[in-house]
Amino acid sequence: MDEAMSVFKEFHALSGEDKAIETSKDPNKSCYIYPSSENYATEKFHLWRDALVHNCNPLEECIQFWPEQPPRYREVVGPYTAEVRKLGFRILEFFSQGLGISLGGLVGNQNLVVNHYPPCPDPSLTMGLGKHIDPAFINILLQSDVYGLQVFKDEGWVVVEPIPNAFVVNLGYPLQIISNGKLKGAEHRAVTNSNIARTSASFFISPSHETLIEPAKSSVDASHPALYKSLPYKDFISKYLANFSDSKALEEALRTTV
Repeated sequence: MDEAMSVFKEFHALSGEDKAIETSKDPNKSCYIYPSSENYATEKFHLWRDALVHNCNPLEECIQFWPEQPPRYREVVGPYTAEVRKLGFRILEFFSQGLGISLGGLVGNQNLVVNHYPPCPDPSLTMGLGKHIDPAFINILLQSDVYGLQVFKDEGWVVVEPIPNAFVVNLGYPLQIISNGKLKGAEHRAVTNSNIARTSASFFISPSHETLIEPAKSSVDASHPALYKSLPYKDFISKYLANFSDSKALEEALRTTV
């Protein structure tokens, strides 16, 4: 974990030109870097971050397109993602037992997002990452030792302390839908600060595009009708992206009509 965080920081210490070169080797653009968000050209407000994204499974096919600078990137991050993947599937197995559905069999893409939040001259003007619920089953987050992550709880924002050698596991929207609302997706955000940079790494385990996202049969009965529509994950993502900045609108788009 420490080695991986060190390498992530080394990557983001490269020049913008070098980072662009290191993330442009895959003709399918599965490895890339972007500022603010993937909607940079159309968003009303820019976020204060750079994000490195690349696929992690199957590792032997993906790793050839990962950055080669810093020199240790692949040899450190490869084993790191393999171990985090094992942890993620173990967590999903526990949820599977509770929900009566094999979540592991629904998994598709697994990717890593390394966010870098430089010091911000005026943190009151922008966020590092706006409030949202992740669109994956789970997000296994490795924080640095810098504060910045906040979660929405009891009508207010709570600071998530960065604990050494610990992960933060965020539940995503698909689990909220499959559990028919019994599990709650974690609404969270990242704030900026003016003094020091912050780096974090999220390992996302997501459904395959054709997976049907719907309340599990074990979560629905006469007293607990289905709260959410049934739709392929690719359609869920379309609705998610269209309503990313408006959690209320997203919930309405996914809910069944009463």
